Amino acid sequence: MAEAGLERAHRMEVEYLKKCFGTLLAQGLAEVAKVRPSDPIEYLAHWLHHNKKIIEVQEEGRQEKIQLKEEYENSLKETRMTEILKQEEYQIQQEFEKCHQLLMSGAVSTKETMFLQESIKPLENEALKKDGLPGTSSVTPEMPQQIPSSDPLGQTPPEINY
Repeated sequence: MAEAGLERAHRMEVEYLKKCFGTLLAQGLAEVAKVRPSDPIEYLAHWLHHNKKIIEVQEEGRQEKIQLKEEYENSLKETRMTEILKQEEYQIQQEFEKCHQLLMSGAVSTKETMFLQESIKPLENEALKKDGLPGTSSVTPEMPQQIPSSDPLGQTPPEINY
């Protein structure tokens, strides 16, 4: 029975050594056998200490690679989002310019003018709600104001002040 307890303790020690050293201790002992230094214990101690530093540097490099990869992925996401916002801003600007040109050309009636003005408002509001792009000003230019026509029939195109 005492022999079984001793064997169990031995297995626990071996498991502990495997957990702490992994294959490092076996590699160190193999190195000692290959080199055959005059003081093998001191040689093994220095070898283990040196390899611990190497492993730490490798782990730091691995962590740095992971961090750089995350930063790169975040940068790509930010770039994509910026492009999407630029496209949306461009579409809103095109829509505004189209409506503005229709108003300026006088090709639309008073009712159509009012409809166009109402259809522009949601675009204006949407543009104002969006956060500014990085590196852009947060100042938004004022929208043109329509001056009521002096012609009671509304025949002349409205003037727009900037």
